[in-house]
Amino acid sequence: MGDLRGGASTGVLFDIDETLVDLRAAMGSTLRAISAPDLAHFTEQDWAAYQHLYAADPLGYYDKYLTGELSFTRQRLLRVAHAQQAHGLPAFDDAAEEAWNAAYEQVLPQHFRAFDDVTAVLDELDALGIPYGAVSNNVHDYQRAKLDAAGLQRVELLVGIDTVGAAKPDPAIFLEGVRLLGTDPAQTLYVGDNPVVDAVGAQNAGLRGIWLERSGDVPVREEHSGLRVIDSLKAVPALCLGSKK
Repeated sequence: MGDLRGGASTGVLFDIDETLVDLRAAMGSTLRAISAPDLAHFTEQDWAAYQHLYAADPLGYYDKYLTGELSFTRQRLLRVAHAQQAHGLPAFDDAAEEAWNAAYEQVLPQHFRAFDDVTAVLDELDALGIPYGAVSNNVHDYQRAKLDAAGLQRVELLVGIDTVGAAKPDPAIFLEGVRLLGTDPAQTLYVGDNPVVDAVGAQNAGLRGIWLERSGDVPVREEHSGLRVIDSLKAVPALCLGSKK
């Protein structure tokens, strides 16, 4: 799964969604909270499929937002429209779209939570004197509010796609994070849940890309067997010290 050994690192940059913050769980809880009255006939299996389809975004609407083809709100509405259609549900009209989006925006931040392994790892990095921050494929202010809602105010350094006008895997966004950390790219870890956008993108920018793959899915890992992979953020401090864990 890739050799985790390497020299000591002087800084760490993290992805946010599905790395520091459990966004899928937040989205799932929000969908259920705002849609349950209209989907009372859903079984648990229906809910799981509906939530998964929205979060997985198989038609790539979020990527189209990143390229400027869609607004942030429109990509969200197209994702829920796809989930609705896949489950034989009626399409939203304009008024229903507006009401749904308003409810979603109000409820979603209430469900932002950090993963269970985050706080202890940040504590350890603080104790080691290793600086850290976040580089995210969303705009700065939205992600700042997300980190704060998840109790991660301590992650002060944050680079968003509007910071340098670039999105991962463009090297510019990674290198801005490195610049703000004041570290050398070759001695900076970048940890994220997407093997291509995060791990490979960071490596191509000259950082030490680390793929966080929490599920332990062997076939998925075999598809990207050349990457450095970890199944928990708990491995990060040891990687910073240059040891294998």
